[in-house]
Amino acid sequence: MKYFIYTRKSTDNEERQVLSIESQLQELKDFAKRESLEIVDIFTESKTAKELGREIFNLMLKRVEKENIEGILAWHPDRLARNSIDGGKIIYLIDIGKIKELKFPTYRFDNTAYGKFMLSIVFGQSKYYVDNLSENVLRGLRQKLRRGEYPSKAPIGYLNDLRTHTIIIDPEKGPLVRKAFELYASGNHTLESVGIKLKEVGLVGTRGGLPDTRAIELILKNTFYYGVFKYKGELYEGVHPPLISKSLFDKVHAVFASRNKPHNPKKDLFVFRGFIRCGECGCLVTAETKKGHYYYHCTKRKVKCSQRYIREEALAAQIREYIQKLFINDEIRDLMLAELQKVSVESEASNFSFKQQLKEKIKDMDAQLERLLDFYLSEKILQEEYVAKKQKLLTEKVDLREKLEDFGRKGLSRFERVRDFITTCNSASYVALKGNFSSQREFLKKCGSNFILKDRTLSVSWSKPFSLLALGQGLEEWRARRDLNSWSSDRQSDVLNQAAPRAPLRKNNSILNL
Repeated sequence: MKYFIYTRKSTDNEERQVLSIESQLQELKDFAKRESLEIVDIFTESKTAKELGREIFNLMLKRVEKENIEGILAWHPDRLARNSIDGGKIIYLIDIGKIKELKFPTYRFDNTAYGKFMLSIVFGQSKYYVDNLSENVLRGLRQKLRRGEYPSKAPIGYLNDLRTHTIIIDPEKGPLVRKAFELYASGNHTLESVGIKLKEVGLVGTRGGLPDTRAIELILKNTFYYGVFKYKGELYEGVHPPLISKSLFDKVHAVFASRNKPHNPKKDLFVFRGFIRCGECGCLVTAETKKGHYYYHCTKRKVKCSQRYIREEALAAQIREYIQKLFINDEIRDLMLAELQKVSVESEASNFSFKQQLKEKIKDMDAQLERLLDFYLSEKILQEEYVAKKQKLLTEKVDLREKLEDFGRKGLSRFERVRDFITTCNSASYVALKGNFSSQREFLKKCGSNFILKDRTLSVSWSKPFSLLALGQGLEEWRARRDLNSWSSDRQSDVLNQAAPRAPLRKNNSILNL
């Protein structure tokens, strides 16, 4: 009788203990020699038998039907089939006489009614083993997800700790990934420029070049970095340490959203267009190009307006002057920040009730998530509704948890506003002298409003507390000032109280009482 040899091994976890193809082949050749079997051809395949579509296996069966091949030699029946259809094909070919013998070193088959019955049981056992194993794997996976454990390889910036089976922050790449978020959140960088900056500090692509922009985009859009992750479309709260804050992630998301808006070439061309109004008629100020220069003027859409144009360079010079009025030097900045830290620590004792409120809200979110899961398991809501509501609740919970952590680590948000005010004013000189028109525009809009252009002169209504600085000393005076105590404690308190209006600072305890 003529036989085909069939060997198979897949990379599935359940087949790790199965002999390799080389070992199977050697055992089958030795078996064929002992049994004096004529081997016509050998078929080898590295593919799971759980699913249909094994090309080599199907090719072998077609040749069995067309050629005068009477038997198949394999290591075990589960090498031939682990699903009901392939197992049924084998038994059907035996029924119609295309296959007369099946030989296995590990199993004895007789071509009888009882033999085919036992073979079908073996095929069924193989399928049951696979199905049961899959259920156990899925059960274990669901348990890991409930515990907040990410069931895959950690993204760049993290490491899989094989000893503790946890995910930890990569001490080398973690800070670089965080830097990528900070750079892009500033709004002054593109994906390409972020890649250049990352390469400069040591984070390179897979081939040693610039990190791929698509890879950077995937990093910046990955919620894993602030403590939650998606798996098969569902959001889970992770137990891994966050690399960034949720607020930083939201800033990055806002930058993406702003850059995905429909492209307006004129808006890119005329940087100061669209936020300044005419001081005579109240219409917006627009811009146009003449003889290679950009000119800004009133749209004159309401009434006939007598205002004349102003060149972009002249308008930009006025904007720089306004920005320079806000500058505070590094020495003042450091003293202010140090004193702010002291005050924020002192205020911690009086904020216990607020922290308790946040904890209660987080506890309530956990209860809502549990009820939502119960509704889903009892089939009271559809999966799509469950996933959507879970994502909303989990996002709100992460926000609350981050507020609680920030509260304990940094103090109330009013102190963050003061800190932002200080660092913003400290960067004013750099923005005015070295920033581009776009960064100067955004800086001005952050610190003021009601921008009016009249008689080729720009006026700004400063927001609090920037107004106290803008109406005080200019850039050169601030740079020349070395006597920090000459800035009175009354004025210091006024500035800080406007930056943090919800918690007036006592004048004898001002963070600027230097």
